[in-house]
Amino acid sequence: MNRTVLVAVHTGRGAAVESARLVVDRLLDAGITVRVLDTECDEIGCSGVEAVPGDPGAVKDAEVMIVLGGDGTLLRAAELAKPAGTPLLGVNLGHVGFLAEAEVADLASAVDSVVAGRYDVEERMTIEVLARLNGRVLADTWALNEATVEKQERMLEVVAEIDGRPLSRWGCDGVICATPTGSTAYAFSAGGPVVWPEVEALLMVPISAHALFARPLVVSPRSTLAVEILPDTPGGALWCDGRRSFELPSGSRVEVRRGSEPVRLARLHGVESTGAPFTDRLVAKFELPVQGWRGRVRP
Repeated sequence: MNRTVLVAVHTGRGAAVESARLVVDRLLDAGITVRVLDTECDEIGCSGVEAVPGDPGAVKDAEVMIVLGGDGTLLRAAELAKPAGTPLLGVNLGHVGFLAEAEVADLASAVDSVVAGRYDVEERMTIEVLARLNGRVLADTWALNEATVEKQERMLEVVAEIDGRPLSRWGCDGVICATPTGSTAYAFSAGGPVVWPEVEALLMVPISAHALFARPLVVSPRSTLAVEILPDTPGGALWCDGRRSFELPSGSRVEVRRGSEPVRLARLHGVESTGAPFTDRLVAKFELPVQGWRGRVRP
């Protein structure tokens, strides 16, 4: 059976390009068809690959998409992979890299795991985001991490809503509506809770709100979150995953609910530093102090 893997890379990083060449060569040696995006092909400079346009057709029939870069590169790749349900395997060449499955030091063993089929597929919930102004649709999009209503110049005046009922009015810099995956991204920086990926929930996190009640909220995955920018107040902007932005005039309403399509991530077997429990990832990424831990007493 012919196997195909799509390789995407942050070409602005020399280390990523060198790593991409290693990945491509290793896959080709294993008899796997390798695709690369046509905008990245010249940078990678590998022969024997199939150059494809950067549209959803790039992942058609691909077994997995290997992404070399930081979380931003993986979020870009998710836009291609989600419609086809193709799993993403991230190799972190950025900073924290919570979405990545492997570090660059584990690159060779990670590729070997793909060649041998030693990986599982994990589904991460997404959110659907709809923005309207007086019935007119301003944005109809989605996010893996978060959708954020943000100020542009002056503080926003908003009313937050949960399941069709008003919750509170805030003067704030913005409001984040996030998934568990996004809990370690922008929501974390704004003081939100860390939510384990297997927990199904939605988060609402006010940013620098001038209000007595402005705590981060964790609600049912079946809930609908809404943020309304009050009329006769400054407008703002809607950002999804820090990649797609839309202007929000005063009076705009943004609704967020669970997405119908997940993003699928490949999880490797046998790569010790990456196939670890989420707790271990937190400790490693944030360099948390765990000295003195003795663990469960064995009988």
